[in-house]
Amino acid sequence: MVVRSRYAEDQLAEAIRRGASQYVILGAGLDTFAYRNPYRDSALRVFEVDHPVTQDWKLSRLAAAGIAIPRSLTFVPVDFERQSLADGLERANFRRDAVTFFSWLGVTPYLTSEAMNSTLAYVAAMPKGSGVVFDYAVPRSSLTFLGRLAFDRVASRVAAAGEPFRLCIHPDSLAAQLRSMGFESLEDLGTDEINERYFKGRADKLRVRGRLGRLASATV
Repeated sequence: MVVRSRYAEDQLAEAIRRGASQYVILGAGLDTFAYRNPYRDSALRVFEVDHPVTQDWKLSRLAAAGIAIPRSLTFVPVDFERQSLADGLERANFRRDAVTFFSWLGVTPYLTSEAMNSTLAYVAAMPKGSGVVFDYAVPRSSLTFLGRLAFDRVASRVAAAGEPFRLCIHPDSLAAQLRSMGFESLEDLGTDEINERYFKGRADKLRVRGRLGRLASATV
């Protein structure tokens, strides 16, 4: 969970160098970026998109903790069973003509393929330089025996919490899909690449284990 947030913010930094002026956090949950935003001087606007109930709960926790809401932040309540991402952002004065970066963490395994494709298509229609980062689960059949056992444990736990796994994607299929949508620059990191980039040489030997999930980024 920590490394995926670090990766997302590394990719955001690249997007800002490409001219991004908006950052959309899909399924924001308790994400803290907007409250420690290092790009406020560049007038980066942040949009937190989440279910209305979850967002109301977060607002209550912020108030209880005495954390002020930055002027650069806009909350975008979206119930995806009743409205689209485009409708929600439009009501929040989101600019479709501005280079924008999207992060989408901890969400895609619980979606249908149609829901994922529609969101990616929305991002792909943004101005050149825009992009997205997300994590995803690989198919159970692609894992080793021990990997399948771990997959089953995680799947059982999230199903019991009311959010069963619905979507697993093979990396080769994902790359072809993103290119067909118009994304140009693609990066897809598995466990080995993540450990090489973020955990190499640590004295405490901290590292990502298992191969259930991957990190991906794509740029228009």
